[in-house]
Amino acid sequence: MSDQPEPPAITPPDPTPATTPASAAAKTDGLLELALTELRQRRAELLGEIGELESRREQIRQEIAGSFAGQSDAIARRLKGFQDYLVGALQDLAAAAEQMELVVQPLVVQPSPLDQATPGAGAGEATEAAAAPAAAGLFSDDADLVRERLEQFGGQPDFYADPWKLRRTLERSAATRLEDWFLSQGGRGAQASGGSRSRNALAAAAAIAILGELYGERFQTLVLASQPERLGEWRRGLQDCLGLSRDDFGPASGIVLFERADALIERADRLEERGELPFIVIDAAEQVIEIPILQFPLWLAFAAGPGEIDAEADLY
Repeated sequence: MSDQPEPPAITPPDPTPATTPASAAAKTDGLLELALTELRQRRAELLGEIGELESRREQIRQEIAGSFAGQSDAIARRLKGFQDYLVGALQDLAAAAEQMELVVQPLVVQPSPLDQATPGAGAGEATEAAAAPAAAGLFSDDADLVRERLEQFGGQPDFYADPWKLRRTLERSAATRLEDWFLSQGGRGAQASGGSRSRNALAAAAAIAILGELYGERFQTLVLASQPERLGEWRRGLQDCLGLSRDDFGPASGIVLFERADALIERADRLEERGELPFIVIDAAEQVIEIPILQFPLWLAFAAGPGEIDAEADLY
């Protein structure tokens, strides 16, 4: 064996070439280009979806606009009436919870000879009493005032009159019917409808104005109509004719609106127990009058003609 050391082993070179800065930059650019391409594709897809949604939105708008085109104003009137009724009902509920009448003035109503017979009257007197109009009772002493006010209502209206005073011109036919209701029926009976709810509201407003002069704040008007839309028309009509506000409608105010006859009768009974006078107004669309209503001293029912009933049925 030789004492000379063995030469060191030679390591073969690595066949993998070293990564240069140029190749790294090219690889990075490729990845960025791929990412940008994917983002561009996604952006194009999103823009397409947005375009489709906008087209659909425009189509829906056109369908909504076209579905209500050509409709009559009955829809708007019904919606407005229902809205007024709901708002008024909520305000009435709040007002009833806050207000309470502490002092009630007694009301004395002169009875009608049709309601009670005079004891000891002879046959001749009974015949004469039967032939006499009801004006000999409740409104006998106020016939001149009633005729004067009805004549005055037919003239130039006072659009700036105080609240609870008639602000519109009363037609002669309506004045004639009211005169018959006051002086011949004694404030209890049915009269022919004026042909529309607005005309009936005007006639009722004239009656309320006259009763306000006779009884002051000792009476309350109760309006019966079986649908909220009709009550909304009554509210607007009385507001316009008498210059009222929403505060004048409610359980503790001058006018109360009812959909059900039983609730109205209960309210009228409570008014009489407190010594006040209920004035009941019945809408022309009510074809049946509850018998308990006939016991009260003041009630006015509007009797609709066949054409008006048919038109009412088509509208509602």
